[in-house]
Amino acid sequence: MIPVGDPVKRPRISVVFLLFAGALSLSACTREEPSTATAIHGITVIDAVNGIRDHQIVVFDGDRIISVADVGEDTPPAGTVIDGRGRFLIPGLWDMHVHLTYDDDFTPSMPAMFLYYGVTSVRDTGGLLHELEPVIEAMRKPGAHAPRVWFSGPLLDGRLVVYDGDSRPEIGIANPDPRTARETVDVLVADGVDFIKIYELVEPPVFDALATAARDHDLPIAAHVPLSMMAARVGPRVDSMEHLRNVELACAENAAELHEARRSAMADYEPGSGFELRASLHSLQRVPAIARYDAARCDTVLQSLRHTIQVPTLRLNALPLVAPFTRDDWLPALDLLPRAPRDALSAVTVERLDSPDDDVDTAFAEWSLKLVGDMNARHVPIAAGTDTPIGFAIPGYSLHSELEMLVRAGLSPLEALGAATSVPPGFFSLDDEMGAIEPGMRADLVMLTANPLDDISNTRRIELVVHRGRVKRRDELARHLARAANPPQGASP
Repeated sequence: MIPVGDPVKRPRISVVFLLFAGALSLSACTREEPSTATAIHGITVIDAVNGIRDHQIVVFDGDRIISVADVGEDTPPAGTVIDGRGRFLIPGLWDMHVHLTYDDDFTPSMPAMFLYYGVTSVRDTGGLLHELEPVIEAMRKPGAHAPRVWFSGPLLDGRLVVYDGDSRPEIGIANPDPRTARETVDVLVADGVDFIKIYELVEPPVFDALATAARDHDLPIAAHVPLSMMAARVGPRVDSMEHLRNVELACAENAAELHEARRSAMADYEPGSGFELRASLHSLQRVPAIARYDAARCDTVLQSLRHTIQVPTLRLNALPLVAPFTRDDWLPALDLLPRAPRDALSAVTVERLDSPDDDVDTAFAEWSLKLVGDMNARHVPIAAGTDTPIGFAIPGYSLHSELEMLVRAGLSPLEALGAATSVPPGFFSLDDEMGAIEPGMRADLVMLTANPLDDISNTRRIELVVHRGRVKRRDELARHLARAANPPQGASP
């Protein structure tokens, strides 16, 4: 019998124990940690850069796509696998023309609404900085349930301001002279804007000062064609043009005559409403210019725009042709809104349906569709934007309406998809990070239950959204939206 305290045997027992413990420790160190990646297996991938690819495995980890491969090929390990069979994967959608602070009743719910409809990136094209900054800060917080956002700050207008807070919400500021224009851009740069937005009442010297200052700071430029200028001069100096605004004059056979009359009217205008001045000139000249359309002249104008992104906002321009409240899904979309805009739009919907306007002029709507078709045929880049929440626009929902209008104008479904995915990143020189489903790209994705190339309206058939690598099923997106649209009383937006 070996004594319990035998000094000879105790060391042997300790050695065996230590060897066993060491083996366990080594095993734990060499065991692979569970993968944090997610794989979507067996899906059809569609993007405007690569076209359509069937039976794919898409793997992303965090905010990056790390692999896109045929089913059966080796792929990185994934801790989560999503069955994508019978489904279609597109890049996250962009809305290139929104106003987050235009309507206070919409603002708190807009981020969640965009994501619910698969819009993972937005470009805010006009708002006062003190109103925009807290909204942008909240949207950019780590983990925020909000799309990526880029912003311009206020509309940079001229001596008079269209959106001056009087007849319209205040989202513009005056730049009466070149010195003020340069100082304005310096202030905006210091406040961190991502681009600038030049508006319609600036004079040519002010436009030149704004454009030069922006280039000095490497800022992209969005613009309406100023009323005092011609599209062929403005287009090559900016990175995007909005709404097709004032292009109709440049395409008229009597463009010089119309432009001279416009310049005279602006010079003679007594100090008053910038909005009324702009509205009067559009009313006087838009349809007459379209009536004098000159195809050869317009072709020259479009050639000058070959490197300028056009954001036509067709769903707004063509409202007389396609009223949103006639769609079958309009009322269900209204039900998702906060109470105030829901009630307001519901009332207008009833009014319009009960008393349709049969005498509405559709000339500009029809011309807008034709012009976008001509632009596309001449390889002018086109991006999707809505002007949300202006003109019956529901955040997110209306982006899909814009895609439908682009197809109606002559774009193929794949080209329309590119207008909301592959074209927008180019405005910010982000082509190597966004817009396609490839390794190294950002993990913003939308999974659909039907093929958008068969019918572009299938972009509405969303099953889940991947944003910054976070997967959100539609029911989860709906819960986020319900909380944002109907916050508890006393809760912060």
